[in-house]
Amino acid sequence: MTDAAARPDAAGPRPALHADVVVSRGDLEIAAAFDVVPRHPLAVIGPNGAGKSSVLSAIAGLVPLESGRVRIGTRTLDGLPPERRRIGLVFQDYVLFPHLTVRDNVAFATRMRGGRTAARAAADPWLERYGLAPLAGRYPAELSGGQAQRVALARALAAEPEVLLLDEPMSALDVEVRAEMRTELATHVREFGGATVLVTHSPADAAALADSVLVLEAGRVTQRGTLDELRAAPATPYVERMLAASAD
Repeated sequence: MTDAAARPDAAGPRPALHADVVVSRGDLEIAAAFDVVPRHPLAVIGPNGAGKSSVLSAIAGLVPLESGRVRIGTRTLDGLPPERRRIGLVFQDYVLFPHLTVRDNVAFATRMRGGRTAARAAADPWLERYGLAPLAGRYPAELSGGQAQRVALARALAAEPEVLLLDEPMSALDVEVRAEMRTELATHVREFGGATVLVTHSPADAAALADSVLVLEAGRVTQRGTLDELRAAPATPYVERMLAASAD
């Protein structure tokens, strides 16, 4: 095949993500501004209820901005629906379609570019790449947590996104497989080559998957830097406690 959609490695240069997000969720106003360049993933880390997932939802177009702007390269996303943003989003619980097989879940990302047969053909290289070909005929209920994660990631990337968003990618996995899947996911994120933002509670996830960390507390950015920079000069008690606990 020569179609770029059928070749997972056929992506060209990727643009940067520029996010200036202001949204409200209940009584919490969330304001976060940051840039993410390709091949340098950013981890957004913070306590429960800080607004981390809301930031991803705003970038993806699932939550409307109250003010601010989101751009990918020079392209402004204001007013665009999620399906036109060229953003791949992997949800915390993966949100696979339970009535579709693994192949059809991945093919769903390319259905808009052709019929069902063409979409399945375009999905096959992604199944091979993520070790899912033997599982192509299974349904989500028949998958392990790690397998479901790979299906969700393959589906997101099969749509040829310019930006990849990962919401708590390890939280649905059993502790016994988390370290192995963290290493595997880190490899896939690096291969993507675009701007990547992940939300996590875990410094271990941030260390494995991201080059820098943005700390969000009560809807506000309190610190940004590498984990080493945060350890050297924690800006808040939360950062200090989080890093101390991760060192135990």
